[in-house]
Amino acid sequence: MAENENAQHQDNQQPQQEAAPEPVFQLQRCYLKDASLEMPHAPEILLQAQQEQPQVDIKFEVSQKTVAEALYDVTVRGTITVKAADKVIILVEGTQSGLFAIHGIPVEALQHVTNVVCPAMVYPYLRANLADLMNRANVPPVHLPEVNFEVLYQQRLAQAQAEAEGAAQA
Repeated sequence: MAENENAQHQDNQQPQQEAAPEPVFQLQRCYLKDASLEMPHAPEILLQAQQEQPQVDIKFEVSQKTVAEALYDVTVRGTITVKAADKVIILVEGTQSGLFAIHGIPVEALQHVTNVVCPAMVYPYLRANLADLMNRANVPPVHLPEVNFEVLYQQRLAQAQAEAEGAAQA
């Protein structure tokens, strides 16, 4: 008798679970989409004694697109340029992407996930790949800095809001 009650209890819970699916967030695949390394003044610049500390310029950007329903491709691109006396020693660029299965998450939360959580998961792979490329070129690696994607996202939101207010006043 108790078994029948348990079976009925489980049957009653099943339709409720189907009505409200569990949110899903899963990294399906992380992949290096593109990488390049240029040493335009090699080998001459490598043989010259450097009189001053090389200048390092680091840039990166984040983008995302919907690939299919509930499947998102989030990309982080980074560029490292090292110069000495206005001559490029090395230019390294890479694009690291992650495919994420995401569904059952409200739209506002989804924007946060694709702009903060996903890039934070992909970025360490990009950092490692760019440093590895520099090592393989026999140049001391420059490591991309740690990035707080939450702060960057909040800054982009504030900038977009300020631009919208400026456009509304004009």
